[in-house]
Amino acid sequence: MSKQDGTGRQVTESPLDDTTASILHLDMDAFFASVELLDRPELVGKPVIVGHRSLRSVVTAATYEARRYGVNSAMPMAVALRRCPQAIVLEPHFERYTHYSGVIMRLLGEVTPLVEPLSIDEAFLDVAGALRLLGTPWQIGTRLRERIHAETGLRASVGAAATKYVAKLASSRAKPDGLLVVPAASTLEFLHPQPVSALWGVGAKAEEQLSRLGLRTVGDVAEVPLDTLVRALGAATGERLHELSWGRDPRAVVTGREEKSVGHETTYEFDVTDAREVHRTLLALADGVAVRLRRAGVQARTVAIKLRFSDFTTITRSRTLADPTDLARRLYEEARSLYDSANPDALPVRLIGVRGEQLTGEVAALGLWDDDAAWRDAEHAVDAVAGRFGHGAVRPASLLDRQPLRRFGHGDD
Repeated sequence: MSKQDGTGRQVTESPLDDTTASILHLDMDAFFASVELLDRPELVGKPVIVGHRSLRSVVTAATYEARRYGVNSAMPMAVALRRCPQAIVLEPHFERYTHYSGVIMRLLGEVTPLVEPLSIDEAFLDVAGALRLLGTPWQIGTRLRERIHAETGLRASVGAAATKYVAKLASSRAKPDGLLVVPAASTLEFLHPQPVSALWGVGAKAEEQLSRLGLRTVGDVAEVPLDTLVRALGAATGERLHELSWGRDPRAVVTGREEKSVGHETTYEFDVTDAREVHRTLLALADGVAVRLRRAGVQARTVAIKLRFSDFTTITRSRTLADPTDLARRLYEEARSLYDSANPDALPVRLIGVRGEQLTGEVAALGLWDDDAAWRDAEHAVDAVAGRFGHGAVRPASLLDRQPLRRFGHGDD
């Protein structure tokens, strides 16, 4: 949502006596890289890349100093070092990231029981019930950031707003090491100048469609007739973006992170560089995950992929959805997007996996978010056929000429 190098930073410097911005989004700054620098304080302020030194590996994380040279996570290491040859490369230590994540989540839980973790380094908090005891959202956010730094040495950015969507957008604008409070009355003043890419769920394709309509800012989207958006993007997406452009987001903070997940992975007999073949594998994997989700009566809030390259470098990428899903088509679209972003140079792939995480039994009831009705009907019909004739009796057309994937790995952890 914001520039990855911290430019364009916007913060609330002075205490703000507002209590309407009671939803906080906390996001750790360059988390993996910052954890590594705890043991290498002499490197603070320098361009640092976390990842394996091999030119065939990819960037796991980068400090803001490295990002200003155009270095981003998931970028091939060779490209990153061409852009920033003076960068210092540090090996990743995932056990440290897990440890510090646990410390941070514990601190969040001491502020309010209403904590919704989104990933290892970010979470939503609803502090409405803590205002009388702990003060304003500005005070809570400030003290929380101070305490995290005091206990871990790490920096966090916080956005505070009346809705989850605006709070997450505000935290991205406050990076690095900032706090931005957007009172309810100032929501549109903050929101409308933002680029259309700031709308939750607007990717490259939707941004291109909006651009064709001459819509460059969130305010432009808000002012265009709803019928125009619906014709361009479909009923569900058009209505969703219209609601978001006016700062309307009815989703509540959902307490507790679901630890269980459902996933499948496969190892290729030979390393694969053809993106189309990888996409077909992702579709098969997503289909397997979706079937298991529906059988269990749960939906996934987060889609994750696992990639192992020919040099055995392994990375994971994840994305939290606007609403949970149990549909193969939605899982596939997100997994494919994650793969395309993580492997733009088509490095040889040895293993690939798809996982649905943060499982919930609460089915989303917001019709304005649902543009999957047709796919839902189709996949439920396939479930009915599978129940009678066995799984695989009906398959996506693009998978008809291939054998079922071997060496599936799966688990609930």
